[in-house]
Amino acid sequence: MAETTNLGYPRIGKHRELKKSIERYWSGKTDENEVLQSAAEIRRSAWETQQAAGIDRIPCNDFTFYDHMLDTSCLWGLVPERFNHTTGQPVSLATYSKMARGSEGLAALEMTKWFDTNYHYLVPEFDGADPVRSGNGPVDAYNEAKAQVGDAAKPVIVGPLTFVLLGKHHRKSIAEHVNDLLPLYAQLLQDLAAAGAEWVQIDEPCLVQDRTQEELDLYTSAYGTLAGTSSRPKIMLQTYFGSLGSGWDTVMALPVEGIGLDFVRTPNNLSDLASKGFPADKVLGAGIVNGRGVWRTDLDKTLSTLESIAEKVDRERVWVGPSCSLLFLPHDVWLETAHGEDVLANLAFAEQRLEEIHTLATGLNKGREAIADDLQANQQRLGSVTPHEATQERMRSLSEADFTRSEPFAARASKQQQQLGLPAFPTTTIGSFPQSPEVRSMRARLRSGKITQDEYDTWVKGKMDELIARQEEIGLDVLVHGEFERTDMVEYFAEQMEGFIATEHGWVQSYGSRCVRPPIIVGDVHRPNPMTVDTIKYAASRTNRPMKGMLTGPVTILNWSFVREDLPRSEVCNQIGLALRDEVRDLETAGIGVIQIDEPALREGLPLRRAEWETYLDWAVKAFRLSSVGAKPETQIHTHMCYSEFNDIIDAIKAMDADVISIENSRSNEELLKAFTNNKYEQMIGPGVYDIHSPAIPETGEIVERLRHATAVLGVEVMWVNPDCGLKTRRDDEVWPSLKHMVDAARQMRETVPT
Repeated sequence: MAETTNLGYPRIGKHRELKKSIERYWSGKTDENEVLQSAAEIRRSAWETQQAAGIDRIPCNDFTFYDHMLDTSCLWGLVPERFNHTTGQPVSLATYSKMARGSEGLAALEMTKWFDTNYHYLVPEFDGADPVRSGNGPVDAYNEAKAQVGDAAKPVIVGPLTFVLLGKHHRKSIAEHVNDLLPLYAQLLQDLAAAGAEWVQIDEPCLVQDRTQEELDLYTSAYGTLAGTSSRPKIMLQTYFGSLGSGWDTVMALPVEGIGLDFVRTPNNLSDLASKGFPADKVLGAGIVNGRGVWRTDLDKTLSTLESIAEKVDRERVWVGPSCSLLFLPHDVWLETAHGEDVLANLAFAEQRLEEIHTLATGLNKGREAIADDLQANQQRLGSVTPHEATQERMRSLSEADFTRSEPFAARASKQQQQLGLPAFPTTTIGSFPQSPEVRSMRARLRSGKITQDEYDTWVKGKMDELIARQEEIGLDVLVHGEFERTDMVEYFAEQMEGFIATEHGWVQSYGSRCVRPPIIVGDVHRPNPMTVDTIKYAASRTNRPMKGMLTGPVTILNWSFVREDLPRSEVCNQIGLALRDEVRDLETAGIGVIQIDEPALREGLPLRRAEWETYLDWAVKAFRLSSVGAKPETQIHTHMCYSEFNDIIDAIKAMDADVISIENSRSNEELLKAFTNNKYEQMIGPGVYDIHSPAIPETGEIVERLRHATAVLGVEVMWVNPDCGLKTRRDDEVWPSLKHMVDAARQMRETVPT
């Protein structure tokens, strides 16, 4: 009989209990015990839910207080020297938090995207001492889970190759770092076996990326070593987010007891299984329901896929599960109350995915007649989308002229400077200002009907007045309105465009305690009315300095939403681009001369195989241009991109043809600047001068040094001065000193650097 499995579960709690608890701890309002109790309850609830859904193999050690890669760094004692940790001792929650967030004088670990998701992980650093076991986290997690779900508990750990390959500051070869870790992994496997673990899930998602033959050979040797560990659990080598590609034969030959494959993201694993077969001595983890999308699984079609898999692999050796961990989904569709059952019944969040897994396994084991009612109900739920004819007509009429600005950058830059009159090293922020308890409280009061829309709008205008006056006071050159009216940079726009629905409780983890509610694209996207014009026009009327219009770009809105599956993503992205193009036109008409169209998610949408990049970047860049290039030459178009490796997409960034790009730079030690110098980037650039994800307040001298280094690399004429991201998550007492130091640093640069 086929078994059911899960690869990981949302760890924030149904009502973001972890976020609330850990943030209280960070702010000093509670102690570590409350955080530990909250975490234990979240884990207990997750295991209970999975057990009730009939999952046979329930993951444990998939919970984290911030990030699973950070947990792995701490497990192996890879704590950078700057955190003053005693080697070999368990990492305290206080030190763990400093590694994640930084503190006064201590830079946090670099943060970047987890493959092509909107989840961020903290990058392991390998420039210190050799790894050493520093705690017993996975074993403790297994013992805790076993006490609740018994033998169903399945420990999950990050594999040694993925852990090293995704790290930085390698002072040895990749192979040497892996070999340093293997004895530690072997001992951990023995300890898990001694605790009673039958299986362990070892995640190696790097196998779905392009890997060299040397790296594939390293997988062979590393897992040969681990497989030779005496008294160990069986190993389920888990991959996800794509196909094995040219690594198929290598992976199939690894001496492990199980291999988990993603059969959702691409058809390649299924075709390779059909043509090459599967080892007769291994269990196949069949990732068959979508762990990253929210549309109900077509049970009939998916069961047919499972049946074809069972023709190659005996049912007794099949585990039916999701394509990846369910941490990328909200908890439960039925928490939603703002939409009718006709809408919700066609959606599946994490709990509904568990139900689908159980239903499909039952159909595979007992035949279609055993789930006939489920199949019929499922087919009735799967509906079609009614097209929006005006949007469809605009899409059909697009021509090359719609993707090209009317004048080249050099001509535009001259006109923009004439109009704006900015000094050298112009200062600005990325857009958002702190979403304080007062801001959130007023929004909640509006939602609950305790204040009227007019009262709320008047209050927001007052907040903008205060913010604009304070920005002028410290001397910022290009101002922003603060985004107090916006819950989220994507959700805000989705709520005002047709073709989207928003959720009340559809929270997913972005990083640490940062949670977002991705909107769901359910139809053709269009903009019925202006979205930001009145607000930005009011803000601009309160100052004589340039005021930025703030928009989220089409690629980011697409990548940070749950997207409909009946259209190509490129077509949906262009629909969003057209809606934003209309907004840019209306902002210009209202007299706004600087418009920022943020695209922090452009790179994260890259396919994991390089051969597929060109196609994606072509349509992604075109969608951005569709939104922006209708602007007049005098209108300065900004964009913002954060936490990305830019070297390999610099040509695409150039092709976006924005006038100014601001980038994350503070955590990367200026590594990102190399992309813009090695490839002759000619537009203007604002390399972030301090890390907004840390509560630390940078000193003026520290920022001056960053600016001097960046100017030496990039040149004076292209430099802008800004933080590395929006300020939404910070407090006022952190923001204003930091910005004052940033402005003072820019002034020092104007006085000391020839312009």
